[in-house]
Amino acid sequence: MENFPKLISVDDHVIEHANVWQDRLPAKYRDVGPRVVQERGHMQFVGGVFSYEPADDGDLCDWWLYEDKKIPQTRLSAAAGFDRDEVKVVGITYEEMRKGCWDPVARLADMDLNHTEAQMCFPSFPRFCGQTFKEAQDMELADLCVKAYNDWMVEEWCGGSDGRLIPLIIVQLWDAELAAQEVYRNAERGVRATCFSEIPPYLDLPSVHTPYWEPFFRACAETGTVINMHIGSSSRMPSTSADAPAAVGSTLTFGNAMSSMTDWLFSGWLAELPTLKLAYSEGQIGWIPYILERADKVWEDNRAWGGVSDKVSEPPSTYYYRQIYGCFFDDEYGLENIEKCGVNNICFETDYPHSDSTWPHSKDTAIKLMGNLPDDIVYKLIRGNAIEMLDLDFDRA
Repeated sequence: MENFPKLISVDDHVIEHANVWQDRLPAKYRDVGPRVVQERGHMQFVGGVFSYEPADDGDLCDWWLYEDKKIPQTRLSAAAGFDRDEVKVVGITYEEMRKGCWDPVARLADMDLNHTEAQMCFPSFPRFCGQTFKEAQDMELADLCVKAYNDWMVEEWCGGSDGRLIPLIIVQLWDAELAAQEVYRNAERGVRATCFSEIPPYLDLPSVHTPYWEPFFRACAETGTVINMHIGSSSRMPSTSADAPAAVGSTLTFGNAMSSMTDWLFSGWLAELPTLKLAYSEGQIGWIPYILERADKVWEDNRAWGGVSDKVSEPPSTYYYRQIYGCFFDDEYGLENIEKCGVNNICFETDYPHSDSTWPHSKDTAIKLMGNLPDDIVYKLIRGNAIEMLDLDFDRA
């Protein structure tokens, strides 16, 4: 392709600046609301779980304080600009981060360096679907924190970007009615994407097989708000044992996404709400064709005793191709099988500023991965499917 299209990435991340909540919460909550202090500490990643504790001989780190929680900023989450050998499980300060991690103007400049026209960014301190606030003690404060984050996301992070930074909200996971109200509130100002958990029961929440989430799901369907589920949004990553090296979990990162998609395919919600759209973030795509094949086979042979004959009236793959998106940044096998993954269902991501990011070489990565594909399919994967999924204004006649 002579003029390779500018990238639209559906999975990147923002490191919230230190005053996001201090600037927006009522004065009475500022001493217990999210705020930043600088301390030293140790951290490690074992069995798919991060652990950390303050220590005088540890790395200097900016820590978020919230109620009784103490959560460090990590270099893995702000790896942009570091050499690969420097990306370790250690703390980091704002001064050490590349400014594009937390400043929207600097982010746009870093996007320009990476042949990227637009990005959608997941949260950091709230975690990938707002779990931090779901775990709070004071739910009135948690509700205010969710709304403050979304106001900051829409007004400050995305507001001056001329549409290049795409707003992605969080919701009140502990109350489906509140979550629905938050979707409606933000849809009124043009937001078309929200975070959600891959596997809610891992967060001690009801599964997608219950009616609990109906208000939230209906709000998303009615407003065209896409439900985005990032790996790690269940507060645990797939692993095999507590003593398994981090490489095991890193290899299995798609595991929860695969399980989650199977849940949704057999949940009945995609049949009941045909305008509802789902997106899986950073789960890659190579596993999708077999899961669809297996789900269709189970539906065909076992739906009578499998508990789904009354709510899944068509082969499950029907709902995938109509309503679900996946994304990738490095998946040769998936691209070799792109027809079965769905040429209209797959988007690209750059994962800035995380340790897996292809920044600032995402264009080169995309060309290497997709150079043998027809131009029309490359366009869809690089930006066209993201435009359709999120109803973006780019490339409209």
